[in-house]
Amino acid sequence: MYSNQRRNKNRSYQIKKRGIKDDYIDRQISAIHVAIVDKLIANPELVAQVQSRLDHKREEGTIRYGAYITWTSILELYDDKEAFRRGILEDSHQMRRLRRTTPFVGILNEEERKAALDAEAIGTINKPDVLFL
Repeated sequence: MYSNQRRNKNRSYQIKKRGIKDDYIDRQISAIHVAIVDKLIANPELVAQVQSRLDHKREEGTIRYGAYITWTSILELYDDKEAFRRGILEDSHQMRRLRRTTPFVGILNEEERKAALDAEAIGTINKPDVLFL
């Protein structure tokens, strides 16, 4: 057994590695959620639609209780628009994970989704030599 493997075996924690692909996916998901928040703020009737979807998923057992409570709590912040925005867009491991299975399906149409990705998540490389550092 290598010394690194022995050392890692005795750790009481686990090191998780994230790749560029994970970061890119999270960036796309975040960009889409920025557009979702903007649309929800402009169209309050959509919040009830999201809560209904969450309740349905809870009844079906297709959402974990913690995720249900988190999303419902965030929706309850709707009257405080900044807190609502911060709740959905929070940059934490838990919220990045929850946004990957978002309850906001169907809020954006395809054009809005594409515009959000084009505006926020698709970067350009001005100097290609940075790819070969």
